[in-house]
Amino acid sequence: QVQLRESGGGSVQAGGSLKLSCVGSGIQVRIYNMAWFRQGSGSKREFVAAIKFSSEDTIYADSAKGRFTISRDDAKSTLYLQMDNLRPADTDVYYCAAEVFHPTPPLEQIGYGWWGQGTQVTVSS
Repeated sequence: QVQLRESGGGSVQAGGSLKLSCVGSGIQVRIYNMAWFRQGSGSKREFVAAIKFSSEDTIYADSAKGRFTISRDDAKSTLYLQMDNLRPADTDVYYCAAEVFHPTPPLEQIGYGWWGQGTQVTVSS
């Protein structure tokens, strides 16, 4: 059974940093397309970043480019999202996701079959 568990969220001031982690159990993150999404109250779940299976190829949303870095530790079966220079607009619940059926990571929520429970990120001005 695949399970994903995020951690590392919290409250920071604008300009600060956070590093999110997502530990996968019942899964080898290396062979899955892995991604981070975020969702605000009443909003659609939005793509943030993804890393391709068995590769270091990464994809970022425009809002994340230059500030966020997605990475993966295969030995620890853990996905990370390093978030720097955070802005109040980054305040959301962040979710990690996994899928194994596409040649490249999907950019839409519907492309992913496994999700974590989410971790709250709050950025104050």
